[in-house]
Amino acid sequence: MTLTLDARSVDSTIPFDALRAELTGSLHTPGEAEYDALVSPWNLAVAMRPAAVVAVRTADDVVAAVRFAGDHGLTAGVQATGHGAESSLAGHLLVVTRHLDECTVHPEGWARVGAGVKWSRLVPEAAAHGLAGVNGSTTDVGIVGYTTGGGVGPMARTFGINADRVRAFEVVTGDGVFRRVTADEHPDLFFALRGGKGAAGIVTALEFDLVHMPTFYGGAIYFAAADAPAVVARWREWADALPEQGTTSFALFQLPPLPEIPAPLAGRMSLGVRFLWTGEPGEGARLLNELRAVAPVILDDAALKPYTAIDSVHADPVDPMPVVDPAILLSDFPAEAADRLFAVAGEGSGSPQVIVEVRHIGGEYAREGRAPSAFSHRAARYSVLAVGMAPDPRSLPHAHEVFAALAPWDTGGCWPNFGVPHDAVSARRCYDGPTLARLRRIVDTYDPRGVLQAGHYLRALD
Repeated sequence: MTLTLDARSVDSTIPFDALRAELTGSLHTPGEAEYDALVSPWNLAVAMRPAAVVAVRTADDVVAAVRFAGDHGLTAGVQATGHGAESSLAGHLLVVTRHLDECTVHPEGWARVGAGVKWSRLVPEAAAHGLAGVNGSTTDVGIVGYTTGGGVGPMARTFGINADRVRAFEVVTGDGVFRRVTADEHPDLFFALRGGKGAAGIVTALEFDLVHMPTFYGGAIYFAAADAPAVVARWREWADALPEQGTTSFALFQLPPLPEIPAPLAGRMSLGVRFLWTGEPGEGARLLNELRAVAPVILDDAALKPYTAIDSVHADPVDPMPVVDPAILLSDFPAEAADRLFAVAGEGSGSPQVIVEVRHIGGEYAREGRAPSAFSHRAARYSVLAVGMAPDPRSLPHAHEVFAALAPWDTGGCWPNFGVPHDAVSARRCYDGPTLARLRRIVDTYDPRGVLQAGHYLRALD
């Protein structure tokens, strides 16, 4: 019998103590001090209120939790760092994987990490061997969640997405079975887990290839808001002409007047151009000088750096905060698109956004990996992200105004990491029709009882 259980309450008939007895980790319910600390995601605007939370310490704990959920008509969600959290994905039983903290770097060029490991743990350990992972714009995010959503970062044009570098997953599927998944073992799951987020299983460990990258040339250069249109006009042509050793983005910033914010950027609008060059440093500097020549640079952070300084490229915040951060993908970003963007989000527009970012993609990103994956957006050429503070009621409506201004070039898509699939609308933005159909078949095979909350949106498409 399937029980009706509100994820915000605890049904006294559910024998959670029986599950506690099986665990190496711990289980907590609302009212316990540990509960709030475990369920709170990075985005403080998202409320995760499952009936119980299981802080797992082994893959066997995940198996026990998933089987318990299935046996009692419950759904299971998963969370590590809580970046990209979505309330409806908490499920009745939230499996928190942050204590799966294995991290091993193999000097010959690959790594094995547990599901709770952030890039910030791996980066220095890999750097000791002159190696780097194809990480995201901040190392504060979990490696597994980033990779299962595709994994697009500041070296995307050179090295593609991290999902294409996966050797193997260890995963517990919705039927409560632990499996090792590679391109040859369970290739259907290998497809689904690379881009399909958590719909097909709860990943406990990941093995993936690293790249040789002891240093890079890059960082960000910043301009006054008044010069932003001229800089972006040049950036558009410059970015399209970049060799694949270069990956770039720009962002309109409206940073608060706080002591920790550099004085040239605090309390005013500015434009930051991010750049990472994987080739010869002198050539990277020469290329970036072409943008430096457009207008006065008010802050220059681009230089030859050790890979451990990778976070300086995007300078994303790491402290938890309440944000609204929708995104879209574009097929092109012509002069008209730039003009429209500045009209709605540039100087004098009244934009409430803290950041409006445009990333240039292509190169290796656009090429399929050695094995097919659920990542559906290789043809997109730009990503647009708007980040506003959740207490401001203008943030989300204005973000939609930004996207409406860019509608002629909107592909209708979104990266799963920038708009986690959880209902019919988000699913159709994250995946094309054939990919959704294939994900549905895989989920039906490995989760016939519908235990994993992350796969429920596929059944809602019927």
